[in-house]
Amino acid sequence: MSTVAEPLTGVVPYKLREFHPFESAGERFLYLVPSGAIFALDSIGRQIVDILTTESHDREKLVEILNKQGFSTSEIELSLAELEQSEVISYGDYIPEQPRLPDASFPLQRIVLNVTNQCNLACGYCYEYSDDKISNTTGKPKYMNHTIAESAIDMLIKESATRPAVHVTFFGGETLMNFPLLKSSVEYAKEKCAEAGKKVEFSLTTNGTLLTEKIIDFLSDHQIGVTVSIDGDRELNDRMRIFHDGRGSYDVIVPKIKMLLARHRTNSIGARVTLSSGVSHVRRIYEHLTQEVGFDSVGFSPATASPDRLYSIGPQTMGNVLEGFEELAWQYRDFALQNKQHGFTNASDTLKELHSGMSKAYPCGAGLGLLGVGTSGDISLCHRFVDSPVGKMGNVTDGGVDQVARQGFLETHHIGARYDCHTCWARPTCAGGCYHEAFIHTGHTSDANLHYCDWIRGWSDLCLRIYGEIAVKNPSFLDRFNDN
Repeated sequence: MSTVAEPLTGVVPYKLREFHPFESAGERFLYLVPSGAIFALDSIGRQIVDILTTESHDREKLVEILNKQGFSTSEIELSLAELEQSEVISYGDYIPEQPRLPDASFPLQRIVLNVTNQCNLACGYCYEYSDDKISNTTGKPKYMNHTIAESAIDMLIKESATRPAVHVTFFGGETLMNFPLLKSSVEYAKEKCAEAGKKVEFSLTTNGTLLTEKIIDFLSDHQIGVTVSIDGDRELNDRMRIFHDGRGSYDVIVPKIKMLLARHRTNSIGARVTLSSGVSHVRRIYEHLTQEVGFDSVGFSPATASPDRLYSIGPQTMGNVLEGFEELAWQYRDFALQNKQHGFTNASDTLKELHSGMSKAYPCGAGLGLLGVGTSGDISLCHRFVDSPVGKMGNVTDGGVDQVARQGFLETHHIGARYDCHTCWARPTCAGGCYHEAFIHTGHTSDANLHYCDWIRGWSDLCLRIYGEIAVKNPSFLDRFNDN
């Protein structure tokens, strides 16, 4: 700050605003809620926060106390002004600003095309085929056709408004079971986006079983990002990721994955691991997939399941998962201090959110900048709700996006409507959690995922401490998280 705040008269006290304190590399920081900003405290700032933690004081009394500690009145005024502007403290009563809803015309950025509802695997935890499934494909095509895919792409271009770039993600079932449609859809999207003056990017998720040289070369030629679902080494992967006849998939997919990694160099290729009660060996899985299989990046996510499922992750297992996450996160820190990239995407994604000062009104882009499309053309909240009556938002060949349903969802699912979250310091990055997870556990998409709260706070605090240490010891590393 370059100006001194005008002294205020009266006995209105200063109060601390909402924040989460943490320490890194011998420095004290505050994670400011709800703005999502990270604030480094200098010596006078630390004193002011410590004083107000014990008792509220008006400006005159604060100046008196700090003068006795050796601080000049001018530097006290400067610090108070900076702390006020940064929303660390407030002078008098403060009414927090309510989250603002997005405009009804909020532009679409991504569609997820569920190009088939069929799969050649029978993974025990699959949210589309397990006992927890919410989709109903009765009477719907097994495979998406060209009319539906092209109508969905036309819808994306139209609903993206002035966005300069859009994204198409291909999903399943097993995505590559409908590779001919994927191929034609890429070509159609490129043509139509060029006509509209937009850039288009592509990605897909696959179990890897159907990869061939021809498919891989197409993915490479069109710079399509690939996420491969795999749960670690043979023993761990084959506990849940099996064929319909009970055979494990590991020995089938690993040679194909290595071929993919060798031939496709034009976009990111990452592994996605689904953690379950018997598959929670985070570091073991990470080291196998990076050192032995060859992935550059690995992300982990717990299986979505009702708590009574045998594969559901309970509190004890989640504790083990956090320990594994912590090991990899500190390893990520070590790499960062040496200006080396680490492949633990859970850490890099959270650090990027913290660096950007993100404060979410919604946990993800579902229903906002992202929509899912099923084989029949039904538009859904996201790919996890495709073919479910929950979160349905129109049909691509029958009127397009139901904007009334979409806006109604956004009005009832923002963080301001999730009352259980209002006192949680981690809400800027969590915003209540996944809608699908909430629905499976409670039957309501609007409920907060309270069963993960302690885990989320523990993980968020860990990432804040790692962020702070990198900011102190090698701040230039954080530049890679700046938006290009």
